Amino acid sequence: MSSIGLFFGSFNPIHTGHLILAEYFATHCGLDEVWLVVSPNNPFKSELDLYPQADRLHWVHLAIADNPHLKACDIEFSLSSPSYTIHTLNALSQVYPAHSFSLIMGQDNLESFHRWKSYEEILTRFPVLVYPRHGCSPCLLQNHPSVRMVDAPLLEISATRIRSLRQSGHSIRYLIPDPVYRLWSESPR
Repeated sequence: MSSIGLFFGSFNPIHTGHLILAEYFATHCGLDEVWLVVSPNNPFKSELDLYPQADRLHWVHLAIADNPHLKACDIEFSLSSPSYTIHTLNALSQVYPAHSFSLIMGQDNLESFHRWKSYEEILTRFPVLVYPRHGCSPCLLQNHPSVRMVDAPLLEISATRIRSLRQSGHSIRYLIPDPVYRLWSESPR
């Protein structure tokens, strides 16, 4: 049975912080692979600032093309909207019964995890691997037996900031993977 870490995100755009974390989990946490699950939408976020899902998936493919530990996953594109993690986990478990799945999330998401649809079921059925986020305080769920706090790199890179820099004409070089940067530098803002 392969052990797969699921790193969900809008990847709007994918950036070096995503890649550093995905690689860290793939190589330091006993996982065979990390799948970057591109979410078409997020029930907690506005869709107004989202680039088209096909573009975001393409950027993920470009960013991880040479990494055998990472894989792009578009399963949420075929699921009903909005994207609830429990539905995705159930769908992946049905499609890939020979894999065991772990959920990768930031500490900020763990703080609000009790608001997620069927969060108790997720904790019962799936390990949750949590990376640190700046400004987060310890919360009750980090002591749950299914939750493992991982001493992953603490990164201060956000897609929101990258979009803002790009729109204002500032350099985003090295904040996003080079193949995505080259593609973006050829397209209008």
